[in-house]
Amino acid sequence: MEERRLSYKEAGVDIEAASQAVERIKALAKGTWRPEVLGEVGGFAGLFALDLQAYRQPVLVAGTDGVGTKLKIAFMLDSHRTVGIDLVAMCVNDILVPGAEPLFFLDYIAMGKLLPEKVAQIVAGIAEGCAQARCALIGGETAEMPGFYPEGEYDLAGFAVGVVEREALLDKNLLASGQLVLGLASSGLHSNGYSLVRKIFLSSGGKELEKYYPELGKTLGEELLVPTRIYVPALLPLIREKKIRGLVHVTGGGLVENPPRILPEHLTMRLDRRSWPQPPIFSLIKKRGGLSEREMLRTFNMGLGMLVVVDPPDLDRVKESLEAAGEKVFVVGELIPGRGGVEFVPPLEE
Repeated sequence: MEERRLSYKEAGVDIEAASQAVERIKALAKGTWRPEVLGEVGGFAGLFALDLQAYRQPVLVAGTDGVGTKLKIAFMLDSHRTVGIDLVAMCVNDILVPGAEPLFFLDYIAMGKLLPEKVAQIVAGIAEGCAQARCALIGGETAEMPGFYPEGEYDLAGFAVGVVEREALLDKNLLASGQLVLGLASSGLHSNGYSLVRKIFLSSGGKELEKYYPELGKTLGEELLVPTRIYVPALLPLIREKKIRGLVHVTGGGLVENPPRILPEHLTMRLDRRSWPQPPIFSLIKKRGGLSEREMLRTFNMGLGMLVVVDPPDLDRVKESLEAAGEKVFVVGELIPGRGGVEFVPPLEE
Protein backbone atom coordinates (compact mmCIF):
# COMPACT_ATOMS: atom_id res chain seq x y z
CA MET A 1 0.00 0.00 0.00
CA GLU A 2 1.45 3.34 -1.06
CA GLU A 3 2.09 5.74 1.79
CA ARG A 4 0.13 9.00 1.52
CA ARG A 5 2.31 12.09 1.40
CA LEU A 6 1.19 15.27 3.07
CA SER A 7 1.90 18.74 1.69
CA TYR A 8 2.57 22.02 3.44
CA LYS A 9 -0.66 23.35 1.91
CA GLU A 10 -2.67 20.56 3.57
CA ALA A 11 -1.13 21.63 6.87
CA GLY A 12 -2.59 25.09 6.28
CA VAL A 13 0.30 27.02 4.74
CA ASP A 14 -0.20 28.08 1.12
CA ILE A 15 3.16 29.05 -0.38
CA GLU A 16 1.52 29.99 -3.68
CA ALA A 17 -0.78 32.45 -1.91
CA ALA A 18 2.26 33.92 -0.16
CA SER A 19 3.97 34.43 -3.52
CA GLN A 20 0.86 36.17 -4.85
CA ALA A 21 0.82 38.46 -1.82
CA VAL A 22 4.47 39.40 -2.34
CA GLU A 23 3.78 40.32 -5.96
CA ARG A 24 0.96 42.62 -4.88
CA ILE A 25 3.16 44.19 -2.22
CA LYS A 26 6.06 44.99 -4.57
CA ALA A 27 4.28 47.73 -6.48
CA LEU A 28 2.85 49.26 -3.29
CA ALA A 29 6.25 49.35 -1.60
CA LYS A 30 8.08 50.79 -4.60
CA GLY A 31 5.67 53.69 -4.65
CA THR A 32 7.08 54.83 -1.29
CA TRP A 33 10.79 54.48 -2.05
CA ARG A 34 13.30 57.26 -1.57
CA PRO A 35 16.56 57.56 -3.55
CA GLU A 36 18.47 55.90 -0.69
CA VAL A 37 16.66 52.56 -1.10
CA LEU A 38 18.70 49.76 -2.68
CA GLY A 39 17.74 46.28 -3.85
CA GLU A 40 14.31 44.81 -4.53
CA VAL A 41 11.27 43.76 -2.53
CA GLY A 42 11.36 40.08 -1.65
CA GLY A 43 14.95 39.78 -0.50
CA PHE A 44 16.02 38.66 2.95
CA ALA A 45 16.57 42.24 4.15
CA GLY A 46 15.81 45.82 3.16
CA LEU A 47 18.72 48.03 2.15
CA PHE A 48 18.96 51.76 2.78
CA ALA A 49 22.11 53.76 1.94
CA LEU A 50 22.41 56.57 4.48
CA ASP A 51 24.37 59.49 3.03
CA LEU A 52 26.83 60.07 5.86
CA GLN A 53 28.20 63.18 4.17
CA ALA A 54 24.85 64.85 4.77
CA TYR A 55 25.29 64.60 8.56
CA ARG A 56 27.96 65.58 11.06
CA GLN A 57 26.91 63.30 13.93
CA PRO A 58 23.89 61.28 12.82
CA VAL A 59 21.85 59.53 15.52
CA LEU A 60 19.60 56.70 14.38
CA VAL A 61 16.22 56.62 16.11
CA ALA A 62 14.09 53.47 16.05
CA GLY A 63 10.54 52.75 17.13
CA THR A 64 8.10 49.86 17.02
CA ASP A 65 4.39 49.58 17.71
CA GLY A 66 1.15 47.90 16.71
CA VAL A 67 -2.48 48.87 16.26
CA GLY A 68 -3.88 47.13 19.33
CA THR A 69 -7.48 46.03 19.65
CA LYS A 70 -8.59 48.60 17.08
CA LEU A 71 -7.98 45.63 14.77
CA LYS A 72 -11.09 44.00 16.24
CA ILE A 73 -13.18 46.79 14.70
CA ALA A 74 -11.54 46.19 11.33
CA PHE A 75 -12.37 42.48 11.60
CA MET A 76 -16.00 43.15 12.47
CA LEU A 77 -16.46 45.56 9.57
CA ASP A 78 -14.21 43.65 7.16
CA SER A 79 -12.40 46.93 6.45
CA HIS A 80 -8.63 46.67 6.45
CA ARG A 81 -7.01 49.62 4.68
CA THR A 82 -7.00 52.28 7.38
CA VAL A 83 -5.32 50.13 10.05
CA GLY A 84 -2.19 50.17 7.90
CA ILE A 85 -2.09 53.96 8.22
CA ASP A 86 -2.49 53.56 11.99
CA LEU A 87 0.45 51.18 12.08
CA VAL A 88 2.78 53.66 10.39
CA ALA A 89 1.45 56.63 12.37
CA MET A 90 2.05 55.05 15.77
CA CYS A 91 5.69 54.41 14.88
CA VAL A 92 6.67 57.57 12.99
CA ASN A 93 4.95 59.92 15.45
CA ASP A 94 6.97 58.27 18.22
CA ILE A 95 10.36 58.69 16.54
CA LEU A 96 9.45 62.28 15.67
CA VAL A 97 9.42 63.12 19.41
CA PRO A 98 13.24 63.23 19.74
CA GLY A 99 13.36 65.15 16.45
CA ALA A 100 14.04 62.35 13.96
CA GLU A 101 13.13 62.32 10.28
CA PRO A 102 11.57 58.92 9.48
CA LEU A 103 13.67 57.17 6.81
CA PHE A 104 12.22 53.72 6.36
CA PHE A 105 9.58 51.36 7.66
CA LEU A 106 9.08 47.61 7.90
CA ASP A 107 5.92 45.70 8.73
CA TYR A 108 4.95 42.30 10.12
CA ILE A 109 1.58 40.79 9.20
CA ALA A 110 0.54 37.46 10.71
CA MET A 111 -2.73 35.64 9.97
CA GLY A 112 -4.17 32.16 10.18
CA LYS A 113 -4.96 31.84 6.46
CA LEU A 114 -3.10 34.08 4.05
CA LEU A 115 -5.48 35.90 1.72
CA PRO A 116 -3.58 37.94 -0.90
CA GLU A 117 -6.48 40.38 -1.37
CA LYS A 118 -6.65 41.15 2.36
CA VAL A 119 -2.87 41.50 2.61
CA ALA A 120 -2.97 43.92 -0.32
CA GLN A 121 -5.58 46.06 1.45
CA ILE A 122 -3.49 46.20 4.62
CA VAL A 123 -0.26 46.99 2.79
CA ALA A 124 -2.01 49.65 0.69
CA GLY A 125 -2.75 51.44 3.96
CA ILE A 126 0.81 50.97 5.16
CA ALA A 127 2.09 52.41 1.88
CA GLU A 128 -0.29 55.37 2.20
CA GLY A 129 0.98 56.00 5.74
CA CYS A 130 4.58 55.85 4.55
CA ALA A 131 3.78 58.32 1.77
CA GLN A 132 2.28 60.72 4.33
CA ALA A 133 5.35 60.36 6.55
CA ARG A 134 7.71 60.55 3.54
CA CYS A 135 9.51 57.38 4.53
CA ALA A 136 10.18 54.26 2.48
CA LEU A 137 8.52 50.89 2.96
CA ILE A 138 11.58 48.72 2.37
CA GLY A 139 10.50 45.32 3.64
CA GLY A 140 8.43 43.22 5.96
CA GLU A 141 7.19 39.76 6.75
CA THR A 142 3.89 38.07 6.01
CA ALA A 143 3.40 34.98 8.16
CA GLU A 144 0.72 32.35 7.65
CA MET A 145 0.07 30.61 10.97
CA PRO A 146 -2.80 28.10 10.73
CA GLY A 147 -4.45 27.28 14.02
CA PHE A 148 -2.88 30.26 15.76
CA TYR A 149 -5.31 33.06 14.82
CA PRO A 150 -9.11 32.79 14.59
CA GLU A 151 -10.51 32.80 11.06
CA GLY A 152 -10.49 36.25 9.52
CA GLU A 153 -8.17 37.75 12.15
CA TYR A 154 -4.56 38.88 12.00
CA ASP A 155 -2.00 40.93 13.88
CA LEU A 156 0.19 43.82 12.76
CA ALA A 157 3.49 45.22 13.98
CA GLY A 158 5.56 48.02 12.54
CA PHE A 159 9.15 49.18 12.79
CA ALA A 160 10.42 52.66 11.85
CA VAL A 161 13.95 54.02 11.69
CA GLY A 162 14.82 57.70 11.45
CA VAL A 163 17.81 60.00 11.81
CA VAL A 164 18.58 63.25 13.60
CA GLU A 165 21.75 65.25 14.17
CA ARG A 166 23.02 64.77 17.70
CA GLU A 167 23.02 68.53 18.30
CA ALA A 168 19.42 68.76 17.10
CA LEU A 169 18.00 66.13 19.47
CA LEU A 170 14.93 67.26 21.38
CA ASP A 171 15.59 66.42 25.02
CA LYS A 172 14.75 67.58 28.53
CA ASN A 173 17.60 70.09 28.58
CA LEU A 174 15.70 72.29 26.09
CA LEU A 175 12.68 72.71 28.37
CA ALA A 176 12.23 75.65 30.73
CA SER A 177 9.56 77.31 32.83
CA GLY A 178 7.47 79.80 30.86
CA GLN A 179 7.51 77.89 27.59
CA LEU A 180 4.12 77.46 25.93
CA VAL A 181 2.37 74.22 25.02
CA LEU A 182 0.45 73.91 21.76
CA GLY A 183 -1.95 71.08 21.04
CA LEU A 184 -2.40 69.62 17.56
CA ALA A 185 -5.86 68.22 16.93
CA SER A 186 -6.21 64.47 16.70
CA SER A 187 -8.34 62.79 14.05
CA GLY A 188 -10.27 60.96 16.78
CA LEU A 189 -9.30 58.10 19.06
CA HIS A 190 -6.18 57.30 17.03
CA SER A 191 -5.16 53.81 18.21
CA ASN A 192 -5.66 53.90 21.98
CA GLY A 193 -8.41 53.01 24.40
CA TYR A 194 -10.14 50.50 22.15
CA SER A 195 -10.40 47.76 24.76
CA LEU A 196 -12.47 50.13 26.89
CA VAL A 197 -14.49 51.35 23.89
CA ARG A 198 -15.29 47.78 22.88
CA LYS A 199 -16.42 46.95 26.42
CA ILE A 200 -18.73 49.98 26.45
CA PHE A 201 -20.29 49.62 23.00
CA LEU A 202 -19.74 46.07 21.77
CA SER A 203 -20.16 43.77 24.75
CA SER A 204 -23.36 42.36 23.19
CA GLY A 205 -22.03 42.10 19.62
CA GLY A 206 -21.07 44.31 16.70
CA LYS A 207 -24.49 45.72 15.66
CA GLU A 208 -23.73 49.03 17.38
CA LEU A 209 -21.01 49.66 14.79
CA GLU A 210 -23.67 50.13 12.11
CA LYS A 211 -25.61 52.71 14.12
CA TYR A 212 -25.55 56.27 12.78
CA TYR A 213 -24.89 58.99 15.37
CA PRO A 214 -25.91 62.53 14.33
CA GLU A 215 -23.33 64.08 16.66
CA LEU A 216 -20.60 62.10 14.89
CA GLY A 217 -21.96 62.65 11.40
CA LYS A 218 -21.25 58.99 10.63
CA THR A 219 -21.74 55.50 11.99
CA LEU A 220 -19.88 54.42 15.10
CA GLY A 221 -17.87 51.94 13.04
CA GLU A 222 -16.76 54.65 10.61
CA GLU A 223 -15.71 56.87 13.50
CA LEU A 224 -13.73 54.13 15.22
CA LEU A 225 -11.78 53.34 12.04
CA VAL A 226 -10.68 56.91 11.31
CA PRO A 227 -6.89 56.52 11.00
CA THR A 228 -4.32 58.06 13.32
CA ARG A 229 -3.03 61.43 12.13
CA ILE A 230 0.59 61.58 10.99
CA TYR A 231 2.30 64.79 12.14
CA VAL A 232 5.66 64.38 10.40
CA PRO A 233 5.14 66.73 7.39
CA ALA A 234 3.92 69.59 9.59
CA LEU A 235 6.48 69.32 12.39
CA LEU A 236 9.71 68.28 10.68
CA PRO A 237 10.40 71.68 9.02
CA LEU A 238 9.97 73.45 12.37
CA ILE A 239 12.24 70.95 14.09
CA ARG A 240 14.91 71.70 11.51
CA GLU A 241 14.43 75.42 12.12
CA LYS A 242 14.94 74.74 15.85
CA LYS A 243 11.62 76.36 16.65
CA ILE A 244 10.37 73.40 18.70
CA ARG A 245 11.65 72.68 22.21
CA GLY A 246 9.76 69.49 22.96
CA LEU A 247 7.10 67.09 21.67
CA VAL A 248 4.65 64.70 23.32
CA HIS A 249 2.93 62.00 21.26
CA VAL A 250 -0.36 61.46 23.08
CA THR A 251 -0.82 57.69 22.95
CA GLY A 252 -1.71 55.07 25.59
CA GLY A 253 -1.96 56.84 28.95
CA GLY A 254 -3.53 59.91 27.39
CA LEU A 255 -2.85 63.41 28.66
CA VAL A 256 -2.06 62.21 32.17
CA GLU A 257 0.74 59.70 31.54
CA ASN A 258 2.48 60.96 28.39
CA PRO A 259 3.67 64.54 29.19
CA PRO A 260 5.80 63.41 32.18
CA ARG A 261 7.83 61.20 29.80
CA ILE A 262 9.61 64.29 28.42
CA LEU A 263 9.66 66.54 31.50
CA PRO A 264 12.61 67.11 33.82
CA GLU A 265 11.87 66.66 37.52
CA HIS A 266 11.70 70.39 38.22
CA LEU A 267 8.97 71.23 35.69
CA THR A 268 5.23 70.60 35.48
CA MET A 269 3.02 70.90 32.41
CA ARG A 270 -0.11 72.90 33.14
CA LEU A 271 -2.94 72.18 30.68
CA ASP A 272 -6.14 74.21 30.47
CA ARG A 273 -8.95 71.76 29.66
CA ARG A 274 -11.11 74.61 28.34
CA SER A 275 -8.62 75.64 25.65
CA TRP A 276 -9.42 73.10 22.95
CA PRO A 277 -12.61 71.53 21.58
CA GLN A 278 -13.11 67.85 22.31
CA PRO A 279 -14.52 65.82 19.39
CA PRO A 280 -18.02 64.40 20.03
CA ILE A 281 -16.79 60.79 20.21
CA PHE A 282 -15.22 61.48 23.60
CA SER A 283 -18.43 62.89 25.09
CA LEU A 284 -20.28 59.88 23.76
CA ILE A 285 -17.79 57.46 25.33
CA LYS A 286 -17.84 59.32 28.67
CA LYS A 287 -21.63 59.35 28.85
CA ARG A 288 -22.19 55.76 27.74
CA GLY A 289 -19.44 54.40 29.95
CA GLY A 290 -20.15 56.57 32.99
CA LEU A 291 -16.46 57.45 33.09
CA SER A 292 -14.80 60.10 35.25
CA GLU A 293 -12.91 62.97 33.67
CA ARG A 294 -9.66 61.59 35.08
CA GLU A 295 -10.31 58.18 33.54
CA MET A 296 -10.97 59.84 30.19
CA LEU A 297 -7.80 61.93 30.35
CA ARG A 298 -5.59 58.97 31.30
CA THR A 299 -7.04 56.70 28.60
CA PHE A 300 -7.69 58.86 25.53
CA ASN A 301 -6.02 61.76 23.71
CA MET A 302 -9.23 63.82 24.20
CA GLY A 303 -8.74 65.55 20.85
CA LEU A 304 -5.01 66.32 21.03
CA GLY A 305 -2.71 63.91 19.20
CA MET A 306 0.56 65.81 19.73
CA LEU A 307 1.71 68.45 22.21
CA VAL A 308 4.32 70.95 21.03
CA VAL A 309 6.47 73.01 23.41
CA VAL A 310 7.74 76.34 22.08
CA ASP A 311 9.44 79.48 23.33
CA PRO A 312 6.93 82.39 23.59
CA PRO A 313 8.71 84.52 20.91
CA ASP A 314 8.29 81.65 18.41
CA LEU A 315 4.59 81.11 19.05
CA ASP A 316 3.23 83.03 16.05
CA ARG A 317 5.77 81.57 13.62
CA VAL A 318 5.11 78.00 14.76
CA LYS A 319 1.34 78.36 14.84
CA GLU A 320 1.28 79.94 11.37
CA SER A 321 3.49 77.19 9.92
CA LEU A 322 1.45 74.38 11.44
CA GLU A 323 -1.85 75.83 10.27
CA ALA A 324 -0.44 76.31 6.77
CA ALA A 325 0.43 72.59 6.83
CA GLY A 326 -3.21 71.74 7.58
CA GLU A 327 -3.07 71.28 11.36
CA LYS A 328 -5.61 72.61 13.82
CA VAL A 329 -3.57 74.29 16.55
CA PHE A 330 -4.55 75.40 20.06
CA VAL A 331 -2.54 77.07 22.81
CA VAL A 332 -3.35 74.64 25.60
CA GLY A 333 -0.88 75.30 28.41
CA GLU A 334 2.58 76.15 29.66
CA LEU A 335 5.51 74.76 31.60
CA ILE A 336 5.74 75.88 35.22
CA PRO A 337 8.01 75.04 38.17
CA GLY A 338 6.92 71.75 39.68
CA ARG A 339 7.67 68.06 40.07
CA GLY A 340 7.55 66.62 36.57
CA GLY A 341 3.83 65.84 36.30
CA VAL A 342 0.72 67.35 34.74
CA GLU A 343 -1.56 69.93 36.34
CA PHE A 344 -5.02 70.48 34.88
CA VAL A 345 -7.03 73.68 34.98
CA PRO A 346 -9.69 73.52 36.26
CA PRO A 347 -8.49 70.81 38.68
CA LEU A 348 -9.81 67.29 38.21
CA GLU A 349 -12.30 65.99 40.70
CA GLU A 350 -10.95 63.01 42.64
